[in-house]
Amino acid sequence: MFKNSISIERSVRKGCPQASCCGPGYWNLLYNSLLKLEFTSHSKAIAFADDLIILTKGESIVEAENYMNLELRKISDWAQNNKLMFNEHTSKVMLLSRRKRKEKRM
Repeated sequence: MFKNSISIERSVRKGCPQASCCGPGYWNLLYNSLLKLEFTSHSKAIAFADDLIILTKGESIVEAENYMNLELRKISDWAQNNKLMFNEHTSKVMLLSRRKRKEKRM
């Protein structure tokens, strides 16, 4: 310790302190368990750093929505079991379709 320096200590009960030397390794181990969840054959998980994309396909919007809700329930349970929370304000949904919308002409 340097002369006149202040030492601050805290006990960590969950997670890992941000910018700690073991943070990235701990996150990779934890995140890997999320990627190993058993998703339906209609869905696929893709991860980049601390972002997650879930791709889901269905014959209709309602079917895709139902599959996505199943996957989101699994992810929500995983987060709760690992004492993590997702920021709902930064989470997004995007619908992609090959169908052309029929515009109403006036």
